[in-house]
Amino acid sequence: MSDFPEEPIYEQLARVGKALASPVRLRLLDVLDQRERTVEELAQAAGVPLKNTSAQLQQLRAAHLVTGRKEGARVYYRVADERVSRFLAELRGFAHDRLADLRDAVRARLGSLEGVTAGELAARLADPGTVVVDVRPVTDFAAGHVPGAISLPLAELRERLDELPRQARIVAYCGGPYCAVSSQAVRLLGEHGYDARTLDGGYLGWRHRPAGE
Repeated sequence: MSDFPEEPIYEQLARVGKALASPVRLRLLDVLDQRERTVEELAQAAGVPLKNTSAQLQQLRAAHLVTGRKEGARVYYRVADERVSRFLAELRGFAHDRLADLRDAVRARLGSLEGVTAGELAARLADPGTVVVDVRPVTDFAAGHVPGAISLPLAELRERLDELPRQARIVAYCGGPYCAVSSQAVRLLGEHGYDARTLDGGYLGWRHRPAGE
């Protein structure tokens, strides 16, 4: 018997690595982790051409990272299960700890605004002085949101500022850890005199917060 590991074992393990070895596919997974979408919705949300989105989805499905369900003539795609979601969260955290270039890229995209952790927000939800604002599109809000959050999409925020109490401590969030929409919202709120901070990790950070928080 050979002392060397069987190659087929590592070939199969490498299938997951190959599926993840693409910035485009990682972007698609981040978007699908937030909620299921048709290929057209996914392409628009991820900013990826439709034809390329379809091709990348097939590779993700082949590695069993993504699945789909048919409803009428449409197919809705989502991450295959909660283990995939947890794996992606661990991957993002691991890469953030290991790669200074990633931290620099995140800082360049999001700025240096001080955020609120999911655990801190959970402890403040019962505080009437805290207002949680979801600045994602209403379809994303409808699919799931932080308890008690109000839907104020970024495109409507400036015109609806009077709906927010002036003395409130506002926590704004968008989809995931690399989404810059909540940072834009917090800057806008700050310009109008509101005390506002982002939610670290966005809605995905909230969903993946440690048990008990």
